[in-house]
Amino acid sequence: MVHIVGAGPGDPELITVKGKRLLSEADVVIFAGSLVNEEILRYCKPEAEIYNSAQMMLEEILHVIALAEKAGKTTVRLHTGDPSIYGATQEQMDAMRERGIEFDVTPGVSSVLAAAAALKQEYTLPSVTQTVIITRRGGRTPVPDSESLKKLAQHQTTLCIFLSVNLLSEIKQDLMSAGFKSSTPVAVVYKASWPGEEKIIRGRLDTIVEQVKEAKIDRTAMIVVGHCLSSKSHPKSNLYSPMFSHMFRQAR
Repeated sequence: MVHIVGAGPGDPELITVKGKRLLSEADVVIFAGSLVNEEILRYCKPEAEIYNSAQMMLEEILHVIALAEKAGKTTVRLHTGDPSIYGATQEQMDAMRERGIEFDVTPGVSSVLAAAAALKQEYTLPSVTQTVIITRRGGRTPVPDSESLKKLAQHQTTLCIFLSVNLLSEIKQDLMSAGFKSSTPVAVVYKASWPGEEKIIRGRLDTIVEQVKEAKIDRTAMIVVGHCLSSKSHPKSNLYSPMFSHMFRQAR
């Protein structure tokens, strides 16, 4: 059996209870070494075989899995955050289906949520925005033209931009051409939740590029853009309002 497990955003304690159990029981662990905090490997049993997929090709990963399956061993494929977002897991799942290898997926805490926690910020605020767009800017890996940042940004929602901090100058131009003002608040969270390594840079669209350059952040960062970051006087939610009825409570 192969378990695809989300390791969490960086803090080893942010793996799920189920993910930790599966990791502690695994005979073989293949972890995404370029992004996963290696401290999480302390949950593995001493005799576990551990492989760093940062140094492996897809076929090498599948070969290790196939050997483990043949030997009757349990494998954990350990990815960052939630492996359903930019995890490159689909090609692995497709290949395992083709080979008749049984697998399941245990989600984790995404860095998009860890960034919100670091910022102490809710991405959706009443009368400010009720939509969050998770995306990336095209670079070495292109994005479909219909999903270009310029087009998505026209909605003026909260934007959470993955894997693109090295393209921050281009992002600034994209957003401003889409109608975002230069005063729009921006936050960059580097290594959200990583103990002792997390950094938060807050600024505006017209200042953030230089701020991030000065901080020497060029990878492993989440870019958050939107008016949720500056709204201090948004209306309160109806959820807890005494004037609002719902199935659990009547208005007073």
